[in-house]
Amino acid sequence: MALTGELVRLRPIEPEDADPMWRWHNDPDAMRWMTEGYPESLAQLRKRLADFPPNSYSRVRFAVETLDEGRFVGVVVLRDAEPESGRAEVDIYFGDADARGKGYGTEALRLLCRWGFHNMRLHAIQLYVVVDNVAAVRVYEKVGFIVEGRLREVFRRDGQLHDMLLMSVLAREFEQA
Repeated sequence: MALTGELVRLRPIEPEDADPMWRWHNDPDAMRWMTEGYPESLAQLRKRLADFPPNSYSRVRFAVETLDEGRFVGVVVLRDAEPESGRAEVDIYFGDADARGKGYGTEALRLLCRWGFHNMRLHAIQLYVVVDNVAAVRVYEKVGFIVEGRLREVFRRDGQLHDMLLMSVLAREFEQA
């Protein structure tokens, strides 16, 4: 199954995606506003991707590919979905620097949200973003996300603490955006 827009296609992540992802994970610019885990070898990442459980209601992972070149440029994930509340959390990142600022992220997020609201029957999708990640905040607002709250001094980067925003979009707000 793939979700296709005008600029990007979302498809399930494959073990072969490990090589570019490993490069991204070792690129300080790509990971600037991401939560860092512990260092991981390429072999470990390949194994982790090969061992991923299948996509399900609680976690759906997609690779983002450009339509014009078929190039893998990013990842979007809907996770922690709860049927009782109809809520899920989204993670998105673009590791390929050449893909940033071209509308791919906005379209990928719209495709994912549309799929979550229509196919998973979610009521709300939320995310956390570092306040200083201005480009990401702008993308989220374009898609219809609004700020629900602010967590103070919770993200550490370069020896400094940064605030994070909790943002969300409800299904009815998404349809109006």
